[in-house]
Amino acid sequence: MGGLSYLAQDPTLQDFGKDPWWLVLIKLVAAFVFAVLATLLGVWFERRVVARMAQRPGLNQIGPFGLLQTLADGIKMAFKEDILPKSADKVVYFFAPTISTICAVTALSVVPFGPMVSIFGERTPLQVTDVSVAVLVLLACSSMGVYGIVLGGWASGSTYPLLGGLRSSAQMISYEVAMGLSIVAVFMTAGTMSTSGIVSQQADGTRLNLFGVVDLPAPGWYAILLLPSFIIFFISTVGETNRAPFDLPEAESELVAGFMTEYSSLKFALFMLSEYVAMVTMSAVTTTLFLGGWRAPWPITLWEGANSGWWPLLWFMGKVIGLVFIFIWLRGTLPRLRYDQFMRLGWKVLLPINLVWILVLAGIRTLQQEDVSDSYRYSFIAGAVLVVLLVTLLWPSKKRPPQRTLQEKVNRRPAGSFPLPPMDLQVPPSPRTRRAVAEREPANVGAGQRPGAGQPGDAGTGHDEKEV
Repeated sequence: MGGLSYLAQDPTLQDFGKDPWWLVLIKLVAAFVFAVLATLLGVWFERRVVARMAQRPGLNQIGPFGLLQTLADGIKMAFKEDILPKSADKVVYFFAPTISTICAVTALSVVPFGPMVSIFGERTPLQVTDVSVAVLVLLACSSMGVYGIVLGGWASGSTYPLLGGLRSSAQMISYEVAMGLSIVAVFMTAGTMSTSGIVSQQADGTRLNLFGVVDLPAPGWYAILLLPSFIIFFISTVGETNRAPFDLPEAESELVAGFMTEYSSLKFALFMLSEYVAMVTMSAVTTTLFLGGWRAPWPITLWEGANSGWWPLLWFMGKVIGLVFIFIWLRGTLPRLRYDQFMRLGWKVLLPINLVWILVLAGIRTLQQEDVSDSYRYSFIAGAVLVVLLVTLLWPSKKRPPQRTLQEKVNRRPAGSFPLPPMDLQVPPSPRTRRAVAEREPANVGAGQRPGAGQPGDAGTGHDEKEV
């Protein structure tokens, strides 16, 4: 790499748009190669990690540690028969997988992978491009990805894919709202929507002037400073990428394979590619917005050259792999939610919490202004505390219904209900059991005792032959 040198400088918006065409082409190819390799290694990584959690070997036959197994699966998919349903809309059916893949890959174009470097004598940032509203580009790409899923489910001409596409559209739209509100907190704190600018704002620890009264040291990473936004954003990314425990569009027990049911060969591979690229992309976006981007974590920052040259690319990849591991960990740990539980979590839990947190953060930012008087600040703090106390005291508590005995529940059953089984959950012995007991105890039967009476499993049945 004789043409590479090291420069310690944060990129700005003025550093973009000056690269020659061949350098732009190199960056585009590198981003695409990163997306493809992330998919291949992501599938391998997921299967190995889940196998480790399930205490089984996993991939270990094709290549060292099974590394070539995913490549072999991709070649196998390419040579499988491409089946086209008769009732499918051929044009939309063909283009739907490409829409999801293109949107997932495009989002990587505004993700910063490192600082300013020199490539073959040209000074350039390790980022394809950046604009003043780069985060909105990320939101647009994630929002456009739902079109591929919806169109793929509709164009298949089948019931299960259509239901899977509708589920996915409702799911992605619902969690897009919570995700957008989480990013609003980042906008308010960083003062910019440029991804490179957000990374620069997380460079070092700052002083947090809480309500304009208390001056506290604040960490550089927004994951700590904006902890509620970070938690809600990551939960929303799991729902946005249709990953477990939110993989409801592909619920095998209900919808077979969801919107991908009628797809095969390379079209199915493109849908799977888009899912894994989206998972890696959202991990990269989370790293950029909340985990300091390509900046080294402490204590690596004690080394002066940690954030210069090509080393930041290593720290960035490490953070992304860590978040991908959490995605896989959730899949191997948590059970799938019901659809109503999933939608209730998005609309009734995440959204209200996010709105309240944005309101609190806006109040803090307002009180930090220098032209706000101390009396106004103290009045605002007292009013906020009073509102919290009133809401806590006046919040309606759920009254538990009175406990009824079993006999009361039986008496409240409407007329014409199905007959109840025995209250002691005992059932009469089967004919085979009665014959076996009669053969073992002929004397008791001759004396008039019912076969099986007094046996350990038959006590308290209270049934005779006529009842049986």
